[in-house]
Amino acid sequence: MFRKPFCCDPGCALLVILLAGSASAQAQGSLPQAPDYRGEIRRAPDGKLMVIPAPEQPAQAPSPVWVSKATMVVGPGEKVGTLTEAARLARDGEVIEVRPGSYRGQPALWTQDNLVIRGAGQRPVMIGDGRSGDDRAIWVVRGGNVRIENIEFRGARAADGKGAGIRFEKGRLSVHGCRFADNDVGMVTGSLAGMALEIADSEFVDAPRDGHAMHHLLDVGMIDNLVVRGSRFQNGYLGDLVRSRARESLMLYNMLADGAGGKAAYELEFPNGGIAYVVGNVIGQSEATENPGIVSYGGEGPRWPENALYLSHNTLLNDRSAGSFLNVASARFPAGVEVWAINNLTVGNGDFDRPAQGRFEGNRSVGRGELIEYGGFPLRLTSMSPLRGSVRPPGNAGTVDLLPNAEFTHPAGTRKVRVSSSLSPGAFQ
Repeated sequence: MFRKPFCCDPGCALLVILLAGSASAQAQGSLPQAPDYRGEIRRAPDGKLMVIPAPEQPAQAPSPVWVSKATMVVGPGEKVGTLTEAARLARDGEVIEVRPGSYRGQPALWTQDNLVIRGAGQRPVMIGDGRSGDDRAIWVVRGGNVRIENIEFRGARAADGKGAGIRFEKGRLSVHGCRFADNDVGMVTGSLAGMALEIADSEFVDAPRDGHAMHHLLDVGMIDNLVVRGSRFQNGYLGDLVRSRARESLMLYNMLADGAGGKAAYELEFPNGGIAYVVGNVIGQSEATENPGIVSYGGEGPRWPENALYLSHNTLLNDRSAGSFLNVASARFPAGVEVWAINNLTVGNGDFDRPAQGRFEGNRSVGRGELIEYGGFPLRLTSMSPLRGSVRPPGNAGTVDLLPNAEFTHPAGTRKVRVSSSLSPGAFQ
């Protein structure tokens, strides 16, 4: 006799209900209906299951709700009033809730493990105000496993021009639904083995215009893994929008487009190679850029034993009169480097050269007037475009599917998409 497993956990109960519905549909001799996407079930740092509901409005998605209750509340009128004090008092496994408001000149050094720091309600703003931890960042993270969500970091400055909103130096860090604006560097990491960084549904914008520093919006060192999903990078200055030296980088469904006022160098750079998956992104440079390249790979030579670039279903915009959609420094790799460029859509003038080895197929070019504007950028093919249905599925690179199953939503976030048999080039179907 079959018995359903007993489970009092609400996340587990949700799974049982979904499975039961599927089994019932099959028992009636028909295929089960495609389930509605209702969210994800994950395990919080304290071991309890949490339910992250699907957002009703993806572009304005609320921060995930943890099952765990806050163990420390920070803000005006609370027992712990400042972030500096919170970081000093926090213990491993704490869930720290930050009340809405502006927190000026409160640098924090987080060294705890299994820590969750979340903004409550309207996003709290951390303002550098001339102070930073170790003269490096508003927040310095050295814990073993930390999650930060729904926090804004603004106005970080340092004597060397490299003050960051967050400096990540050790362990694993997840950043969700956060915003970085007007910092010397939006976010920077160290270069230790075992480090992993995940960024989702976040914004990195508005580099300062002081003219004496490279203001990267995201600067990732030689860590093991980087994942950036559903995030926006815009209005850079002199530095890159995103620079990654990670062993493995996954850039999925992001908007890396400088915009009319931007003056970034590269929009996306992998100076030391590594394995890079770039799927479903919008990547575009402004007319004012002084660097004509948009995506760059391997310009400083390899640092990792395995090197490959997989560029699939991206929309590449060039507002400059000329330039290069992709630069690969193949000559710096004695063993060669595998490059796949598949089903990308280029907009504007520029070179998109076939790589020395790999795959180059399904890439198409289109004029700006043939696209529908979205979030201030010409991105989506019209319903009557002859490019619709003009490409084939890109397949897999190892275990990574190069066919997008989501797309970016403005100002930050993603929404799931169902790709039909009529497949189009670019980031939007």
